[in-house]
Amino acid sequence: MSLSVNTQPFEHMPTPMASKAQRRLWRYVESGRHHKLRRLLRHHSETLDLAETSGRKNRTLLHKSCARKDLKSAILLLKYGADPNLLDQNGDTALHVAARQVARKGGTVYEDLFVPLRKRCPSAMSVRNRDGKTPGDLLGQTKEKWCPPEAFGEEETECNAEREWRRKILGEWEDEYQETFWQYEDDLYSTGPDPETFEDWANRIFQEYRKKRRKEEEQHHQRPKMETPKPSLQSQRLLEEEHRLYEKRARAKEEELKEAKRQRYEEGCSRVFSSHSSQSLCYADIPWPCPSGTPEEMAAVALHRVDPADRAAYRRFLRRQQALWHPDKFLQRCGTRLAEKDRRRILDTVTALSQAFNRLAETAK
Repeated sequence: MSLSVNTQPFEHMPTPMASKAQRRLWRYVESGRHHKLRRLLRHHSETLDLAETSGRKNRTLLHKSCARKDLKSAILLLKYGADPNLLDQNGDTALHVAARQVARKGGTVYEDLFVPLRKRCPSAMSVRNRDGKTPGDLLGQTKEKWCPPEAFGEEETECNAEREWRRKILGEWEDEYQETFWQYEDDLYSTGPDPETFEDWANRIFQEYRKKRRKEEEQHHQRPKMETPKPSLQSQRLLEEEHRLYEKRARAKEEELKEAKRQRYEEGCSRVFSSHSSQSLCYADIPWPCPSGTPEEMAAVALHRVDPADRAAYRRFLRRQQALWHPDKFLQRCGTRLAEKDRRRILDTVTALSQAFNRLAETAK
């Protein structure tokens, strides 16, 4: 049996003062959630009001199920005590609404909805609405060939015998289905308080977290502070000795690095300035004392191992470096060999290095 379920937005809801279970009842009926509707009715049948009306037409839940062509919801409501003879604003029962759906929609609505409801509430067939019409009268208005209303409750003709037999089998199967389905599922709805909302859950988790943090802070303050043990005299001496060895190795490494730079500088000067080669000189080919350093750092590398206390030797070395890096003399030796792309950069660095040696010579006087 296939039923078309209407998925339109909810049109009517109970009043805000209704209980949460009552609001869920309307929501489940209007959304066709048979699974949850079955459990809600089973656990809250004593507190739920199945005769409650809503909307402009003052329709009950049973009216709403018939208007949506939802036979499963209608059967569940009837099983748990919904009154099929209750009237809406127009004096219609739920069977009137089902008959109008048959007249409007046609198809299988008659067999799927109207016939099963008629069997469960035959007394509603004699109820007349404000227009004085019974559900059978409303069925008679359709142009399709339904069974005539006067045949309700009488024997069916031979041409309809097979169809009636199938309806009976389907009804028996549906009754068994409604009785046995979901009986082994976990009970998500208890008779206790309503389920916790997300906001309540979030507040509860936050409060528990605050209590836990407060308890941890109290335990931390109450815990006695551990005094840092003082190192023994022997361990302190070992640490000092290791520190002295580390500093000694660092100084030796630094000294080796400076000496290597100085040797590379002197070898470069003898190779470039004493050579009569005509090879072009780029910036990287010039024997700078410290290629990536400032002029002061270059002068310091060149003066490595020169003792300033020996003033005569110190001055002689400075004069030799001044002559070596004087811009005019540098141009005389290497001007014709400088690469044009690096020429300006080389001359600027030579001038800055020469000025650095001149300042050192002034302080040495």
